[in-house]
Amino acid sequence: MPPTMSDVMPKKGSLTERSVSAARGLLGGQRRGIGGYLAFAGPAVIVSIAYMDPGNFATNIQAGAKYGYGLLWVVLLANLIAMLFQALSAKLGIVTGRNLAELCREQFPQPVVWAMWVISEIAAMATDLAEFLGGAIGLSLLFQMPLLAGMGVTAVVTYGILMFERSGFRPVELIIGSLVGIIGLCYLIEMFIVPVDWSAAALHTVLPQLADSDALLLSVGIIGATVMPHAVYLHSGLMQTRTPVHDDNERRKVLRFSNQEVIIALVIAGLVNMAMVMMASGAFHAGHSDVAEIETAYHTLTPLLGIGAAGVFLVSLIASGISSSAVGTMAGQMIMQGFMRFRIPILVRRLVTMIPAFIVVALGANATSALVISQVVLSIALPLPMIALLMFTRRADIMGQFANSRLTHIAALFATAFVLLLNTFLIVQTLGIPIPGLPAS
Repeated sequence: MPPTMSDVMPKKGSLTERSVSAARGLLGGQRRGIGGYLAFAGPAVIVSIAYMDPGNFATNIQAGAKYGYGLLWVVLLANLIAMLFQALSAKLGIVTGRNLAELCREQFPQPVVWAMWVISEIAAMATDLAEFLGGAIGLSLLFQMPLLAGMGVTAVVTYGILMFERSGFRPVELIIGSLVGIIGLCYLIEMFIVPVDWSAAALHTVLPQLADSDALLLSVGIIGATVMPHAVYLHSGLMQTRTPVHDDNERRKVLRFSNQEVIIALVIAGLVNMAMVMMASGAFHAGHSDVAEIETAYHTLTPLLGIGAAGVFLVSLIASGISSSAVGTMAGQMIMQGFMRFRIPILVRRLVTMIPAFIVVALGANATSALVISQVVLSIALPLPMIALLMFTRRADIMGQFANSRLTHIAALFATAFVLLLNTFLIVQTLGIPIPGLPAS
């Protein structure tokens, strides 16, 4: 079976070997300049694609079309939470040399480990549902092919990307980074095409409000689409053996570089998410607030803003679906290996997690509704890795001098409590219990 990136020894002269050499040179003081710093870039870029996956497209289109700029504050808050927890995940891998799933297996009772693994696998299937459907929808609309055929193309291309893992971590990082760049460029173009009320957007970015119970459901979906369980697990695995360190001084330098990359990568991801909401608001809110599906958004964009805007939208969706699907598979492999100490072939992993997506399409279910529901599932699964990460990174016996400061711990505690509160509201609403002070939709 293809090895994971952390298992591959870089071949002499390969991209991966040169990156490791450049990183070691910078840590040892033998190298200076941008090339050395760029050698540390990659893990947060890979993880950032989880924050721009097709689930974000679905929830952000609904948010912008129905509520205008009103839920931009949720996008900002979700992105800040994501930055904090991705930084903590990376720190865990750098300091301990183990990933979050491995530490869960070592520290928790076996029944808890089994439960966490099962929930993580369900979350992985929900993730793949969003990613495959998103990529397939984009392909089917752009090339006028059946949705099932689009899913097949997405699967083949994704598998091809994963085969580059044989050559180490750098080729995959460059491929995913290029796709992230395509998504970002597409939404930069959209901002020049779609009319945006920048003052209203700025106001609602910092003004919390929930118009009705549907806004709450969508907010939970946005949180689930932005802060992803598999991304929290994956980042620790990407960092655990990427750059060999010899002492705490080097570990501290790698940690500083990692934090800088997390901020840059997730600021870009956050801006893309905000651009999605603003695009939907500017294009649909005034006269097409009922737009709630990716397919409808495409067909509505064409007469409103032209085929160019609609085409750019689809290109970004395809890049998002393919790249996030590859990253989701990488995370699934690492989670299974960490919790259960075994790994299955990549092809089998792909087939297992693709099955729910193919079933949804074969049964004729609404694809965009399935995307939004999958994000709610992810939001409900999210507290487990968040709580585990919070527990481990504050323990001096695990992290040594790198254990969380009091301020970091309090911030992470509040973020976790916020996610738990949103999920509680979601469960209460699902059971049909009215929420005091929140208007019905």
